[in-house]
Formats: sequence, C-alpha cells, structure tokens
Amino acid sequence: MSSSEAMEAKITEADKLVKSNPQQAEQVYKSLLEGKAANDDQLRHQESALVKLGQLYQDSNNAQGLAELVTTSRAFMSSTAKAKTAKLSKFIPSLPEFIENIAWARAERRVFLRQNLEARLVGVYLDGEKYRPALALIESLLTELRRLDDKLVLAEVHLLESRVFRGIGNMPKRTDVCTRRRKRNYCPPTFKPNLTYRVESYMPRRRLQDCTFENLSSRDDPKALTALKQPEDVTSLLSIKLALKFAQLRDVESMRAVALAHQNRNLAEFEAALRDYKQELSLDPTIRSHLAALYDTLLEQNLLRLIEPYACVQLEHIAQGVGQSRATVEKKLSQMISTRSFTACSTKETAG
Repeated sequence: MSSSEAMEAKITEADKLVKSNPQQAEQVYKSLLEGKAANDDQLRHQESALVKLGQLYQDSNNAQGLAELVTTSRAFMSSTAKAKTAKLSKFIPSLPEFIENIAWARAERRVFLRQNLEARLVGVYLDGEKYRPALALIESLLTELRRLDDKLVLAEVHLLESRVFRGIGNMPKRTDVCTRRRKRNYCPPTFKPNLTYRVESYMPRRRLQDCTFENLSSRDDPKALTALKQPEDVTSLLSIKLALKFAQLRDVESMRAVALAHQNRNLAEFEAALRDYKQELSLDPTIRSHLAALYDTLLEQNLLRLIEPYACVQLEHIAQGVGQSRATVEKKLSQMISTRSFTACSTKETAG
C-alpha cells in the first residue's frame, strides 16, 4: 500500500470514529498533519484532514482547539494553494483570532483567505451589533470583490450587508440590496431563500414563500421554520407535506394567533398574542420589526373604525374603545391627522 493510500485509509478510519470516539478521531487527524507532504495526493489528504479536524472541534464547541489549530496550521497553509485555504476561515472562533489571522493572511498575500476571513468577521460584528465597523468592512470588501468578480463571496457579503441595514433600521436599503442581489445572473441556491425571506414584506406573495420554505426544508436547514413565520400564509404553507412536522410548534401557533388578530382587525387579540407568545415573537429581529409595524397598522384601523361614525368624539371614549391610554391615542391621532389619514382637528374643552 502506497503512502497516499495509507493516508486515505486513515482518513476513512477517523471519519468512522468521529461519533463513537471523537478523541481518537482527533489523534488520527493530527497524525496525518505531521510531516511534509511528498506529493500532491498527500497534500490533498492533509488538506482534508485539516478541514475535518476543524469541523470536529467546531461540532464539539472546542474553541481553544480551534484557535490552536488555526495558529499552528499557518505553516501548512503557506504550502497550500491559496484558493484552498479560504475554506479554513469558517473554523476561526472569535474576534481576536479573526483580526490576528486577517493580518497574517494579508502579510502572506492570501487574498481568498483574507476575503473569507473578513466576510466572517462582518458576521461576528453583526452578532455583537457593531454595525458601523461591519458596514465599513463591507464597503471595502464590495469594492475589491466587484473588481475580482468573485461571485460567491460577493453574494455572501450582499446578504451580510442586508443584515446590517436591517440592524440599523434602514429597511429601504436592505430591500434594495436583496432585490438587486436576487436579480443578478448568479446567486447561489443556498442564498436565494435568505434573500427571498429578507426582501419580501411580512405578508409576501405565496408562491415565493412556498419556494423559500421548500428549498430550506429539503436541505434540513434550521431556517425552514423561519420561512413559516408568515401570518397570512402560514395556513397555506402548512398544507405542504414538508411542513407537517412543524404544525404543532409554538412558533407556528404564534403566527396563527397573529394572523387571526390581523384578520379580525382586533387590537386586543393582537396584544394577547404578543403576551402569550412573547418568547417566540421577540427572538427574530425581522419578525419583531414587522410586528411593530403591524401593531401600528391595527391601532390605526381600530381608531378609524371608532371615529368615522362621529362628527365629534371624546378622546377618553376612543381610548377606552381601543384599550389604550389617552396619551397613546392622542399621539397616534395627531400623527394620522398630519399624514392626512383622515381630516379632523383636536380641541380642548374649556369650562363655561
């Protein structure tokens, strides 16, 4: 048996041990990384062992092992094709390691690795809600990626850009980024569902949502449940065979409750749904922002329903009718008058 065949056999052995004995699998992968590859086949097996070892550390939440792996593997990466080292960026666990390894990649002129590291760093900034440095890094990356025409990383950075705009509350720009990206000649299939989910309003066209959910669910993507969180479409989406396993989850029940309140134009039912399903409805920032807009719409509809039959009405009566404080009702009515949702004026009673 040649040395290359022996290495391949060891990788197969380690793959089988990953679930039953991860410690032994780790030792096998490490043994494959010892020494310098004599030919291309051995180098390819070492690349595979390095990536699989990183995946093992990631699956076992071994942050220290990941950090050490990335640092100690630099010498190996220096002898590897520059484009191939980019895949290793997904195993870097924290901000200090990102910054340190980006500096190393820049010094070594590892363009593909640096770009992937910077794209991942944007994700780290987003998780920490550091939108300003994330946006600055995105602008730098987009300029470079457009020049290099790296379509895959460009699509990923556009998706990150849409998340930044959502985080800072600039919804028009977020929608514009997603729409332009989705209409490009090339968009990876794995990105399309995320772009569809972000570009559509909270009550999107059913066919797009069907495609989004089916795409995610067929790949067992955890985001499939997110695609079901569409109040007006949740009933029709649940008719899809792939959706049956989600039917009894509280996340889906919360959408049914919101949909019913919206259908009945009942603000009290909507507030009850927000209370009963507080955890399910507050975790997703996209849902949270749209629920705020939906609440505002329902309040406006309820106010119009109460005041339209009258020529003159007291604020206390309206506040009691919608179950809100007088200050909230007065503020909303003033806003509606200024936006010409209806024609009216507010006067104060004086003692006669």
